[in-house]
Amino acid sequence: MKEDRNLSSKNCVPCQGGIPPLSEGEMKKLITNLNTKWEIIDNHHLQRVWKFNDFKKALEFTNLAGEICEEQNHHADFELSWGRVQVKIFTHKIDGLVESDFILAAKFDCLD
Repeated sequence: MKEDRNLSSKNCVPCQGGIPPLSEGEMKKLITNLNTKWEIIDNHHLQRVWKFNDFKKALEFTNLAGEICEEQNHHADFELSWGRVQVKIFTHKIDGLVESDFILAAKFDCLD
């Protein structure tokens, strides 16, 4: 994992809308600061899957990540199943990615 402590130490900034999503070049630069398991899907959202040995550990991870979302007032989409959590992050107000999405992903990387 390549961790950028600077990115994970930042706080998410609420999006008021009316701003353009990041360019493809900006996204590619920011993703280098995240765990290599993160993917940019269709230049629209970040996605990563975590695997666990059982449902309980997957649920615990989801709850910890959810607490980060609440602290940051920036919320991810979670898909929880036995031994697996898929996370999707994007900014709904602009239907795309902003720096705060990468900040949230970096904070989730710290849970590894």
